[in-house]
Amino acid sequence: MTDWTPNSWRNKQATQQAVYPDPDELERVLAEIAQLPPLVTSWEVEALKSKLARAGRGEAFLLQGGDCAESFDDCRSDAITAKLKILLQMSLVLVHGARKPVIRVARMAGQYAKPRSRDSETRDGETLPAYRGDLVNRHGFTSDDRIPNPNLMLRGYERAAVTLNFIRALADGGFADLHHPENWDLDFAKQAARGEDYEQIVNSIRDAIDFLRVVAGGAMPSLQRVDFYTSHEALALNYEMAQTRKVPNRRGWYNLSTHLPWIGMRTAAADGAHVEYCRGIRNPIGVKVGPGMTAQWLTELLDLLCPDDEPGRIALIHRMGAENIAELLPPLIETVRKTGKTVTWVSDPMHGNTETTEDGIKTRHFDNILSELEQAFDIHAKMGSTLGGVHFELTGENVTECVGGARGLEPADLGRAYLSRVDPRLNYEQSLEMALLIARRAARARAGC
Repeated sequence: MTDWTPNSWRNKQATQQAVYPDPDELERVLAEIAQLPPLVTSWEVEALKSKLARAGRGEAFLLQGGDCAESFDDCRSDAITAKLKILLQMSLVLVHGARKPVIRVARMAGQYAKPRSRDSETRDGETLPAYRGDLVNRHGFTSDDRIPNPNLMLRGYERAAVTLNFIRALADGGFADLHHPENWDLDFAKQAARGEDYEQIVNSIRDAIDFLRVVAGGAMPSLQRVDFYTSHEALALNYEMAQTRKVPNRRGWYNLSTHLPWIGMRTAAADGAHVEYCRGIRNPIGVKVGPGMTAQWLTELLDLLCPDDEPGRIALIHRMGAENIAELLPPLIETVRKTGKTVTWVSDPMHGNTETTEDGIKTRHFDNILSELEQAFDIHAKMGSTLGGVHFELTGENVTECVGGARGLEPADLGRAYLSRVDPRLNYEQSLEMALLIARRAARARAGC
Protein backbone atom coordinates (compact mmCIF):
# COMPACT_ATOMS: atom_id res chain seq x y z
CA MET A 1 0.00 0.00 0.00
CA THR A 2 2.47 2.57 -1.28
CA ASP A 3 0.10 5.52 -1.09
CA TRP A 4 -0.54 5.12 2.65
CA THR A 5 1.37 6.30 5.71
CA PRO A 6 0.29 6.53 9.36
CA ASN A 7 -0.32 10.27 8.88
CA SER A 8 -1.83 10.26 5.38
CA TRP A 9 -5.21 10.74 7.08
CA ARG A 10 -4.15 14.34 7.66
CA ASN A 11 -4.74 14.97 3.94
CA LYS A 12 -8.43 14.03 4.34
CA GLN A 13 -11.42 15.64 6.00
CA ALA A 14 -11.14 14.71 9.68
CA THR A 15 -14.33 15.05 11.73
CA GLN A 16 -14.78 14.75 15.51
CA GLN A 17 -11.20 15.89 16.16
CA ALA A 18 -10.09 18.16 18.98
CA VAL A 19 -8.58 21.53 18.13
CA TYR A 20 -5.49 21.96 20.29
CA PRO A 21 -4.41 25.53 21.11
CA ASP A 22 -0.68 24.71 20.98
CA PRO A 23 0.30 22.65 17.89
CA ASP A 24 3.94 22.38 19.01
CA GLU A 25 2.90 20.86 22.34
CA LEU A 26 0.66 18.41 20.48
CA GLU A 27 3.56 17.24 18.30
CA ARG A 28 5.84 16.91 21.33
CA VAL A 29 3.32 14.66 23.07
CA LEU A 30 2.77 12.54 19.96
CA ALA A 31 6.52 12.07 19.54
CA GLU A 32 6.78 10.92 23.16
CA ILE A 33 3.93 8.41 22.81
CA ALA A 34 5.49 7.09 19.61
CA GLN A 35 8.65 6.17 21.56
CA LEU A 36 6.81 4.32 24.34
CA PRO A 37 6.35 0.53 24.23
CA PRO A 38 3.28 -0.76 22.39
CA LEU A 39 0.24 -1.63 24.48
CA VAL A 40 -0.57 -4.82 22.55
CA THR A 41 1.43 -7.07 20.24
CA SER A 42 1.07 -7.90 16.58
CA TRP A 43 0.74 -11.62 17.28
CA GLU A 44 -2.17 -10.92 19.62
CA VAL A 45 -3.76 -8.85 16.86
CA GLU A 46 -3.28 -11.63 14.32
CA ALA A 47 -4.64 -14.23 16.76
CA LEU A 48 -7.80 -12.18 17.24
CA LYS A 49 -8.20 -11.74 13.49
CA SER A 50 -8.04 -15.51 13.04
CA LYS A 51 -10.66 -16.02 15.76
CA LEU A 52 -12.96 -13.40 14.22
CA ALA A 53 -12.73 -15.27 10.94
CA ARG A 54 -14.00 -18.36 12.78
CA ALA A 55 -16.86 -16.33 14.25
CA GLY A 56 -17.78 -15.18 10.74
CA ARG A 57 -18.08 -18.83 9.71
CA GLY A 58 -20.20 -19.68 12.75
CA GLU A 59 -17.42 -21.67 14.43
CA ALA A 60 -17.02 -19.25 17.36
CA PHE A 61 -18.94 -16.35 18.89
CA LEU A 62 -17.78 -12.83 19.72
CA LEU A 63 -18.74 -11.19 23.01
CA GLN A 64 -17.71 -7.54 22.95
CA GLY A 65 -18.64 -5.35 25.88
CA GLY A 66 -17.70 -2.60 28.25
CA ASP A 67 -18.18 1.05 29.06
CA CYS A 68 -19.63 3.57 26.67
CA ALA A 69 -16.73 5.85 27.61
CA GLU A 70 -14.03 4.96 30.09
CA SER A 71 -13.03 7.49 32.69
CA PHE A 72 -9.53 7.92 34.07
CA ASP A 73 -11.15 7.95 37.52
CA ASP A 74 -12.40 4.39 36.94
CA CYS A 75 -8.90 3.01 36.46
CA ARG A 76 -9.30 1.14 39.74
CA SER A 77 -8.78 -2.50 40.57
CA ASP A 78 -12.38 -3.02 41.72
CA ALA A 79 -13.88 -1.48 38.57
CA ILE A 80 -11.60 -3.43 36.24
CA THR A 81 -12.25 -6.65 38.12
CA ALA A 82 -16.01 -6.13 37.95
CA LYS A 83 -15.91 -5.71 34.16
CA LEU A 84 -13.79 -8.81 33.68
CA LYS A 85 -16.03 -10.80 35.98
CA ILE A 86 -19.22 -10.08 34.06
CA LEU A 87 -17.55 -10.73 30.68
CA LEU A 88 -16.18 -14.03 31.96
CA GLN A 89 -19.50 -15.13 33.38
CA MET A 90 -21.42 -14.08 30.28
CA SER A 91 -18.93 -15.91 28.06
CA LEU A 92 -19.19 -19.10 30.07
CA VAL A 93 -22.98 -19.01 29.81
CA LEU A 94 -22.71 -18.48 26.05
CA VAL A 95 -20.23 -21.36 25.68
CA HIS A 96 -22.68 -23.59 27.51
CA GLY A 97 -25.61 -22.57 25.34
CA ALA A 98 -23.97 -22.34 21.93
CA ARG A 99 -21.40 -25.11 22.40
CA LYS A 100 -18.73 -23.08 20.63
CA PRO A 101 -15.73 -20.99 21.73
CA VAL A 102 -16.43 -17.42 22.81
CA ILE A 103 -14.05 -14.59 21.90
CA ARG A 104 -13.89 -12.05 24.73
CA VAL A 105 -13.22 -8.49 23.61
CA ALA A 106 -13.51 -5.73 26.19
CA ARG A 107 -14.23 -2.07 25.49
CA MET A 108 -11.39 -1.29 27.85
CA ALA A 109 -7.90 0.20 28.08
CA GLY A 110 -8.49 2.91 25.50
CA GLN A 111 -12.19 3.82 25.17
CA TYR A 112 -11.40 7.30 26.40
CA ALA A 113 -12.75 9.39 23.49
CA LYS A 114 -16.34 9.85 22.35
CA PRO A 115 -17.93 11.50 19.30
CA ARG A 116 -20.30 14.36 20.01
CA SER A 117 -23.35 15.68 18.20
CA ARG A 118 -22.26 19.28 18.79
CA ASP A 119 -18.85 20.90 19.10
CA SER A 120 -19.97 23.03 22.04
CA GLU A 121 -22.21 22.89 25.10
CA THR A 122 -24.16 25.74 26.68
CA ARG A 123 -25.20 25.95 30.31
CA ASP A 124 -26.78 28.97 31.97
CA GLY A 125 -25.77 31.17 29.07
CA GLU A 126 -22.12 30.05 29.00
CA THR A 127 -20.83 28.14 25.96
CA LEU A 128 -17.77 25.88 26.18
CA PRO A 129 -16.26 23.13 24.00
CA ALA A 130 -18.08 19.80 24.27
CA TYR A 131 -16.67 17.08 26.51
CA ARG A 132 -15.02 14.59 24.14
CA GLY A 133 -13.77 12.08 26.66
CA ASP A 134 -10.90 12.03 29.13
CA LEU A 135 -8.40 11.54 26.30
CA VAL A 136 -9.22 15.05 25.05
CA ASN A 137 -10.58 17.23 27.84
CA ARG A 138 -12.28 17.07 31.23
CA HIS A 139 -15.92 16.53 32.17
CA GLY A 140 -16.14 19.55 34.46
CA PHE A 141 -17.84 22.61 33.02
CA THR A 142 -15.08 25.22 33.23
CA SER A 143 -12.85 26.78 30.60
CA ASP A 144 -9.79 24.99 31.96
CA ASP A 145 -11.61 21.64 31.94
CA ARG A 146 -12.90 21.92 28.40
CA ILE A 147 -9.79 23.19 26.58
CA PRO A 148 -8.30 20.18 24.70
CA ASN A 149 -5.04 19.19 26.37
CA PRO A 150 -2.61 16.93 24.46
CA ASN A 151 -1.02 15.76 27.70
CA LEU A 152 -4.23 13.87 28.42
CA MET A 153 -3.20 11.50 25.63
CA LEU A 154 -0.16 10.60 27.74
CA ARG A 155 -2.44 10.05 30.72
CA GLY A 156 -4.65 7.88 28.50
CA TYR A 157 -1.69 5.80 27.37
CA GLU A 158 -0.61 5.34 30.99
CA ARG A 159 -4.11 4.39 32.18
CA ALA A 160 -4.43 1.93 29.29
CA ALA A 161 -1.05 0.38 30.10
CA VAL A 162 -1.93 -0.02 33.78
CA THR A 163 -5.31 -1.51 32.90
CA LEU A 164 -3.82 -3.99 30.43
CA ASN A 165 -1.15 -5.01 32.91
CA PHE A 166 -3.79 -5.72 35.54
CA ILE A 167 -6.00 -7.61 33.06
CA ARG A 168 -3.10 -9.85 32.05
CA ALA A 169 -2.09 -10.42 35.66
CA LEU A 170 -5.64 -11.47 36.53
CA ALA A 171 -5.97 -13.70 33.47
CA ASP A 172 -2.69 -15.48 34.24
CA GLY A 173 -2.98 -15.48 38.01
CA GLY A 174 -6.14 -17.47 38.60
CA PHE A 175 -8.86 -14.82 38.55
CA ALA A 176 -10.02 -16.16 35.19
CA ASP A 177 -10.77 -19.46 36.91
CA LEU A 178 -14.27 -18.13 37.51
CA HIS A 179 -15.75 -21.47 36.74
CA HIS A 180 -17.44 -21.39 40.11
CA PRO A 181 -21.07 -20.44 39.48
CA GLU A 182 -21.70 -20.42 43.20
CA ASN A 183 -19.95 -17.02 43.20
CA TRP A 184 -22.52 -15.54 40.84
CA ASP A 185 -25.13 -13.11 42.07
CA LEU A 186 -28.40 -14.61 40.83
CA ASP A 187 -30.76 -12.82 43.17
CA PHE A 188 -32.40 -11.22 40.13
CA ALA A 189 -33.46 -14.67 38.94
CA LYS A 190 -35.93 -14.87 41.81
CA GLN A 191 -37.74 -11.91 40.25
CA ALA A 192 -37.72 -13.32 36.71
CA ALA A 193 -40.53 -15.21 35.03
CA ARG A 194 -38.03 -17.92 34.11
CA GLY A 195 -35.93 -17.81 37.24
CA GLU A 196 -35.82 -21.58 37.49
CA ASP A 197 -34.40 -21.76 33.96
CA TYR A 198 -31.54 -19.50 34.98
CA GLU A 199 -30.77 -21.58 38.03
CA GLN A 200 -30.86 -24.73 35.90
CA ILE A 201 -28.35 -23.32 33.41
CA VAL A 202 -25.96 -22.32 36.17
CA ASN A 203 -26.30 -25.73 37.83
CA SER A 204 -25.63 -27.41 34.47
CA ILE A 205 -22.43 -25.39 34.07
CA ARG A 206 -21.33 -26.35 37.56
CA ASP A 207 -22.00 -30.03 36.89
CA ALA A 208 -20.13 -29.93 33.58
CA ILE A 209 -17.08 -28.32 35.17
CA ASP A 210 -17.11 -30.82 38.02
CA PHE A 211 -17.33 -33.70 35.52
CA LEU A 212 -14.32 -32.41 33.55
CA ARG A 213 -12.29 -32.01 36.72
CA VAL A 214 -13.03 -35.58 37.75
CA VAL A 215 -12.11 -36.92 34.32
CA ALA A 216 -8.88 -34.92 34.32
CA GLY A 217 -8.02 -36.00 37.85
CA GLY A 218 -7.87 -32.44 39.12
CA ALA A 219 -7.89 -28.86 37.96
CA MET A 220 -7.63 -28.33 34.22
CA PRO A 221 -5.34 -25.51 33.06
CA SER A 222 -7.65 -24.77 30.14
CA LEU A 223 -10.35 -23.88 32.65
CA GLN A 224 -8.12 -21.58 34.66
CA ARG A 225 -7.02 -19.11 32.00
CA VAL A 226 -8.78 -17.33 29.15
CA ASP A 227 -7.69 -14.89 26.46
CA PHE A 228 -8.89 -11.30 26.62
CA TYR A 229 -8.65 -8.74 23.86
CA THR A 230 -9.28 -5.00 23.92
CA SER A 231 -11.14 -2.65 21.61
CA HIS A 232 -11.96 1.02 21.31
CA GLU A 233 -13.26 3.46 18.76
CA ALA A 234 -10.41 4.77 16.61
CA LEU A 235 -11.69 8.30 17.02
CA ALA A 236 -8.77 10.49 18.15
CA LEU A 237 -6.58 9.95 15.11
CA ASN A 238 -3.51 11.68 16.53
CA TYR A 239 -3.46 9.20 19.41
CA GLU A 240 -3.99 6.21 17.11
CA MET A 241 -1.26 7.41 14.75
CA ALA A 242 1.27 7.73 17.57
CA GLN A 243 0.96 4.02 18.39
CA THR A 244 1.00 2.84 14.77
CA ARG A 245 4.20 1.08 13.79
CA LYS A 246 5.87 -1.68 11.85
CA VAL A 247 7.07 -4.78 13.65
CA PRO A 248 9.89 -7.20 12.77
CA ASN A 249 9.13 -10.06 10.41
CA ARG A 250 5.62 -8.87 9.57
CA ARG A 251 4.24 -7.04 6.59
CA GLY A 252 2.54 -3.67 6.96
CA TRP A 253 1.60 -1.42 9.87
CA TYR A 254 -0.21 -2.23 13.12
CA ASN A 255 -2.15 -0.05 15.53
CA LEU A 256 -0.67 -1.34 18.77
CA SER A 257 -2.85 0.71 21.11
CA THR A 258 -5.62 -1.92 20.85
CA HIS A 259 -6.45 -5.22 19.21
CA LEU A 260 -9.72 -4.20 17.57
CA PRO A 261 -10.26 -0.55 16.63
CA TRP A 262 -13.62 0.39 15.17
CA ILE A 263 -15.07 3.18 13.04
CA GLY A 264 -18.32 4.81 14.17
CA MET A 265 -21.08 5.95 11.82
CA ARG A 266 -20.22 9.61 12.38
CA THR A 267 -16.70 9.10 11.02
CA ALA A 268 -17.26 6.40 8.38
CA ALA A 269 -17.24 8.66 5.28
CA ALA A 270 -15.52 6.67 2.54
CA ASP A 271 -13.38 9.68 1.61
CA GLY A 272 -12.78 10.74 5.22
CA ALA A 273 -9.75 10.64 7.48
CA HIS A 274 -10.86 7.76 9.70
CA VAL A 275 -11.39 5.35 6.82
CA GLU A 276 -8.09 6.53 5.31
CA TYR A 277 -6.29 5.73 8.55
CA CYS A 278 -7.95 2.35 9.12
CA ARG A 279 -7.44 1.08 5.57
CA GLY A 280 -3.67 1.03 6.12
CA ILE A 281 -3.40 -0.92 9.38
CA ARG A 282 -3.30 -4.71 9.69
CA ASN A 283 -5.68 -4.93 12.69
CA PRO A 284 -9.17 -6.31 12.34
CA ILE A 285 -11.51 -3.35 11.92
CA GLY A 286 -15.01 -2.93 13.31
CA VAL A 287 -17.42 -0.81 11.30
CA LYS A 288 -20.63 0.44 12.93
CA VAL A 289 -23.58 0.12 10.53
CA GLY A 290 -26.64 2.22 11.35
CA PRO A 291 -29.93 3.23 9.70
CA GLY A 292 -28.20 5.76 7.45
CA MET A 293 -25.93 3.18 5.80
CA THR A 294 -26.63 2.69 2.08
CA ALA A 295 -25.67 -0.14 -0.23
CA GLN A 296 -23.27 2.07 -2.17
CA TRP A 297 -21.65 3.43 0.99
CA LEU A 298 -21.16 -0.04 2.46
CA THR A 299 -19.74 -1.36 -0.80
CA GLU A 300 -17.23 1.50 -0.94
CA LEU A 301 -16.18 0.88 2.67
CA LEU A 302 -15.58 -2.82 2.06
CA ASP A 303 -13.56 -2.10 -1.07
CA LEU A 304 -11.38 0.38 0.79
CA LEU A 305 -10.97 -1.47 4.07
CA CYS A 306 -10.76 -5.02 2.80
CA PRO A 307 -9.56 -5.04 -0.81
CA ASP A 308 -7.97 -8.48 -0.41
CA ASP A 309 -11.07 -10.04 1.24
CA GLU A 310 -9.10 -11.24 4.25
CA PRO A 311 -11.28 -13.34 6.61
CA GLY A 312 -11.52 -11.78 10.06
CA ARG A 313 -10.50 -8.35 8.79
CA ILE A 314 -13.95 -6.71 8.91
CA ALA A 315 -16.58 -6.93 11.67
CA LEU A 316 -19.80 -5.21 10.60
CA ILE A 317 -21.52 -4.12 13.81
CA HIS A 318 -25.14 -3.32 12.97
CA ARG A 319 -27.17 -1.03 15.23
CA MET A 320 -30.59 -0.39 13.71
CA GLY A 321 -33.06 -0.22 16.59
CA ALA A 322 -35.76 -2.75 17.40
CA GLU A 323 -38.33 -0.93 15.23
CA ASN A 324 -36.07 -0.65 12.18
CA ILE A 325 -33.96 -3.78 11.98
CA ALA A 326 -36.46 -5.93 10.09
CA GLU A 327 -36.61 -3.38 7.28
CA LEU A 328 -33.02 -2.12 7.19
CA LEU A 329 -30.77 -5.09 7.89
CA PRO A 330 -31.76 -7.54 5.09
CA PRO A 331 -30.76 -5.19 2.22
CA LEU A 332 -27.34 -4.70 3.77
CA ILE A 333 -26.82 -8.45 4.17
CA GLU A 334 -27.71 -8.80 0.49
CA THR A 335 -25.31 -5.97 -0.39
CA VAL A 336 -22.43 -7.75 1.32
CA ARG A 337 -23.35 -10.98 -0.43
CA LYS A 338 -23.18 -9.22 -3.81
CA THR A 339 -19.73 -7.81 -3.05
CA GLY A 340 -18.42 -11.30 -2.37
CA LYS A 341 -16.62 -10.01 0.71
CA THR A 342 -16.11 -12.09 3.83
CA VAL A 343 -17.26 -10.29 6.98
CA THR A 344 -18.13 -11.11 10.56
CA TRP A 345 -21.61 -9.82 11.42
CA VAL A 346 -22.10 -8.51 14.95
CA SER A 347 -25.26 -7.16 16.59
CA ASP A 348 -25.10 -3.99 18.67
CA PRO A 349 -28.63 -3.79 20.10
CA MET A 350 -27.81 -0.88 22.40
CA HIS A 351 -27.28 2.27 20.34
CA GLY A 352 -30.39 2.08 18.19
CA ASN A 353 -32.61 1.83 21.25
CA THR A 354 -31.59 4.92 23.19
CA GLU A 355 -34.48 7.02 24.46
CA THR A 356 -35.00 9.94 26.83
CA THR A 357 -37.31 9.93 29.82
CA GLU A 358 -39.70 12.75 30.68
CA ASP A 359 -37.03 13.98 33.10
CA GLY A 360 -34.50 14.26 30.27
CA ILE A 361 -32.46 11.19 31.28
CA LYS A 362 -31.00 8.99 28.53
CA THR A 363 -31.87 5.33 28.98
CA ARG A 364 -32.50 2.10 27.11
CA HIS A 365 -35.19 -0.50 27.69
CA PHE A 366 -34.09 -4.08 28.26
CA ASP A 367 -37.01 -5.43 26.20
CA ASN A 368 -36.06 -3.32 23.17
CA ILE A 369 -32.44 -4.41 23.41
CA LEU A 370 -33.52 -8.05 23.58
CA SER A 371 -36.01 -7.58 20.75
CA GLU A 372 -33.40 -6.20 18.35
CA LEU A 373 -31.01 -8.99 19.25
CA GLU A 374 -33.59 -11.73 18.72
CA GLN A 375 -34.63 -10.21 15.40
CA ALA A 376 -30.98 -10.10 14.34
CA PHE A 377 -30.60 -13.83 14.96
CA ASP A 378 -33.80 -14.52 13.02
CA ILE A 379 -32.91 -12.29 10.05
CA HIS A 380 -29.45 -13.74 9.61
CA ALA A 381 -30.78 -17.29 9.86
CA LYS A 382 -33.54 -16.59 7.34
CA MET A 383 -31.09 -15.06 4.85
CA GLY A 384 -28.52 -17.81 5.18
CA SER A 385 -26.09 -15.48 6.93
CA THR A 386 -24.33 -15.92 10.26
CA LEU A 387 -24.55 -13.63 13.28
CA GLY A 388 -21.08 -14.04 14.68
CA GLY A 389 -21.30 -11.98 17.83
CA VAL A 390 -22.86 -9.33 20.06
CA HIS A 391 -21.70 -5.91 21.20
CA PHE A 392 -23.00 -4.48 24.49
CA GLU A 393 -22.39 -1.37 26.53
CA LEU A 394 -22.30 -2.82 30.03
CA THR A 395 -20.68 -2.67 33.41
CA GLY A 396 -20.02 -5.22 36.11
CA GLU A 397 -21.57 -2.94 38.71
CA ASN A 398 -25.23 -2.63 39.68
CA VAL A 399 -25.87 0.78 38.24
CA THR A 400 -29.37 1.91 37.31
CA GLU A 401 -29.08 3.26 33.77
CA CYS A 402 -31.22 0.93 31.63
CA VAL A 403 -34.84 0.19 32.53
CA GLY A 404 -36.45 -3.23 32.50
CA GLY A 405 -34.90 -6.61 33.12
CA ALA A 406 -35.89 -9.21 35.67
CA ARG A 407 -36.07 -6.68 38.51
CA GLY A 408 -38.23 -4.40 36.40
CA LEU A 409 -36.28 -1.17 36.81
CA GLU A 410 -38.42 1.85 35.95
CA PRO A 411 -37.56 5.45 34.99
CA ALA A 412 -38.05 6.48 38.61
CA ASP A 413 -35.22 4.10 39.59
CA LEU A 414 -32.61 5.67 37.30
CA GLY A 415 -31.55 8.31 39.79
CA ARG A 416 -30.40 5.73 42.34
CA ALA A 417 -27.10 4.85 40.65
CA TYR A 418 -26.80 6.54 37.26
CA LEU A 419 -23.02 6.84 36.83
CA SER A 420 -22.37 6.92 33.07
CA ARG A 421 -21.10 10.23 31.70
CA VAL A 422 -22.38 9.51 28.20
CA ASP A 423 -24.66 6.56 27.34
CA PRO A 424 -26.57 4.15 29.62
CA ARG A 425 -25.18 0.67 30.22
CA LEU A 426 -26.61 -2.68 31.20
CA ASN A 427 -25.75 -3.43 34.80
CA TYR A 428 -24.34 -6.68 36.17
CA GLU A 429 -27.69 -8.40 36.56
CA GLN A 430 -29.10 -7.21 33.24
CA SER A 431 -25.92 -8.28 31.43
CA LEU A 432 -25.96 -11.76 32.90
CA GLU A 433 -29.68 -12.06 32.22
CA MET A 434 -29.07 -11.11 28.59
CA ALA A 435 -26.37 -13.78 28.28
CA LEU A 436 -28.68 -16.38 29.80
CA LEU A 437 -31.43 -15.51 27.31
CA ILE A 438 -29.02 -15.77 24.38
CA ALA A 439 -27.71 -19.08 25.68
CA ARG A 440 -31.21 -20.45 26.03
CA ARG A 441 -31.99 -19.46 22.46
CA ALA A 442 -28.78 -21.08 21.21
CA ALA A 443 -29.60 -24.28 23.07
CA ARG A 444 -33.05 -24.38 21.44
CA ALA A 445 -31.48 -23.82 18.03
CA ARG A 446 -29.09 -26.74 18.58
CA ALA A 447 -32.03 -28.93 19.56
CA GLY A 448 -33.91 -27.93 16.40
CA CYS A 449 -36.67 -26.17 18.33
